[in-house]
Formats: sequence, structure tokens, C-alpha cells
Amino acid sequence: MSTAWFDSFALRLLLDPRAFDVVVTENLFGDILTDEAAALVGTLGVLPSASGGSDGPWLYEPVHGSAPDLAGRGIANPLGAIATAAMLLRLTVEREDLAAAVEAALATVFANGPLTPDMGG
Repeated sequence: MSTAWFDSFALRLLLDPRAFDVVVTENLFGDILTDEAAALVGTLGVLPSASGGSDGPWLYEPVHGSAPDLAGRGIANPLGAIATAAMLLRLTVEREDLAAAVEAALATVFANGPLTPDMGG
């Protein structure tokens, strides 16, 4: 485990994202960093998120939040919510098999579509 100043960590995250398995931070900094990480994959629409303390409970949600501005427009990307469900299955329910199955389905969609507009569809 190591610590870092926020500004230098933000740069390191962009330059070498695979160097980090888990990032523990306060909510404000975590929100900024997850938005920054979305730039690495091209959209907020596919990223899962979990927030919690050592005693629980945990809150699982897609990085993009509820995105009410997208409701009813046929452009919302459900993949972040689905990836969040996989994270919940792995970390809270402890069902690695189910999490892996969900992630395999996501990989198929990423490779073959259909894709939402934020992903070029």
C-alpha cells in the first residue's frame, strides 16, 4: 500500500492505469478520479463503482449515476449498471462464478455490439 498527493496520483492514473488494482480515497477525490478514468475507456457509461467503509454497508452504482438527462431518449448505456452488478456479485455476494459470467457477456457486447451512441453505435 502507498499514499500519494491527489494531483500527482491523477497524472499517474492516466499514464499507467494498470498499476492500480484498488484506489481508496474520499468521495470528492474518488468522483473526480473515476471521471478521469472514464477518459481512458472513452465513456462514463461502462464503469462500475463501489463506495463503502470497513464496516459496510456498501453502495454500488455505475460511475455515471442515474443520468436522468438521458431518460427516454434511447441513448442510455446500461453497461455500467451491468458491470456494477458484477462487482456486487464478486465483492459482497462472493459469487465469482456469476461475476465472471456477467463480465464475459459484457466482453461479448464490447466486441460485437450492439453499442450505444457514446461507444460509437
